[in-house]
Amino acid sequence: MSGPLDGVVVLDLSRVLAGPWAGQLLADLGARVIKIEHPERGDDTRGWGPPWLDGEGDAERLAAYYLCANRGKQSLAVDIATPQGQALIRELAVGADVLLENFKVGGLARHGLDHASLKAVNPRLIGCSITGFGQDGPYAHRAGYDVMIQAMGGLMSLTGEPGGMPMKTGVAITDVMTGLYATVGVLAALHERQQGGRGQNASGRHIDVALLDVQLATLANQALNALVSGQDPPRRGNAHPNIVPYQAFACADGHLVLAVGNDAQFARLAGLLGHPEWAEDPAFATNAARVEHRDELVARIAAAFLARPRDAWLADLEGHAIPAGPIHGLCEALADPQVQHRGLSRFLETTDGRRVPQLANPLRFDGESATASTPPPGLGQDSDALLAEMGLTAADIDRLRRAGVVR
Repeated sequence: MSGPLDGVVVLDLSRVLAGPWAGQLLADLGARVIKIEHPERGDDTRGWGPPWLDGEGDAERLAAYYLCANRGKQSLAVDIATPQGQALIRELAVGADVLLENFKVGGLARHGLDHASLKAVNPRLIGCSITGFGQDGPYAHRAGYDVMIQAMGGLMSLTGEPGGMPMKTGVAITDVMTGLYATVGVLAALHERQQGGRGQNASGRHIDVALLDVQLATLANQALNALVSGQDPPRRGNAHPNIVPYQAFACADGHLVLAVGNDAQFARLAGLLGHPEWAEDPAFATNAARVEHRDELVARIAAAFLARPRDAWLADLEGHAIPAGPIHGLCEALADPQVQHRGLSRFLETTDGRRVPQLANPLRFDGESATASTPPPGLGQDSDALLAEMGLTAADIDRLRRAGVVR
């Protein structure tokens, strides 16, 4: 089934997570994504294991990390530091719609492969550059990795238990969010170009996406808490800074999360816990009052939940239309009936018969999942086909391979 981006060609020179995440999302939406990798090293994440998806015989061992962000792409292994490799990329750029890259500022320009240079051969080419700190500013030259950006951008200061060490999130969430913002920018630029918004023959936009920018922009209510109050929001563990009760609680045999979002829900909770008078108490009747008296109220609720097993509480909470849920491990979450029903966990088959586990794209169009049907490619898996499509003969490809230009 063709996707909304059918016919769009993306030249993906990105590695690790933020750029590849954007490339995978564009592939899921129907774009043809050509992943450019070094002939020997490939994408860094190919070596970021264990765990590994092992193959038989000489089949490439695939790291789970690599498999999470490269579905639906073709892999062309070419050394862009060589003149021959640079010529191949320029030729591919002629027929591309989007250049996606996450080199340090100036890195591609040294090879004549940055967006400005490639626009000389394709004025309509849209460029998207993903970096740690952006294309300008005092830190523009620095490399950026998710954990250091979480630290510098304030997210770690908000994460962890009160009085404990600041913590990173369990997923490289800044990389993932940067990939999403990059995709939004690419889609906007494609739409503008399609509509002739900058003139019929105008050149493609250049999109500058920085991890630090994204990190600050996605702090949402916490960023505004700081801007409005002029103070650093404290770490609250699993509690919410602006809503009470909205956090994890221990039960007799496990844990659950309670998410009371309004006063009516709180009144129902108070009745379920055997204390309907709480809903009439001026200290607890409104969310603002509950935030002010957080410690007293949370202690009372915590004591009540310890009296019964988790699943008994969850059944009653659902019966009273009070939002709550169990705290699952990942294997439990993947096995959840709703997750199974929605088909979020699935397998794609490689050319050598391996079944590659994947998490589906959460977007659905007319009831159909927007998830590419081809698994992440092996290193250089599509080199011969792509080079032949560009007009190179088998002898030409063999010469390039023997010279170490392609794999």
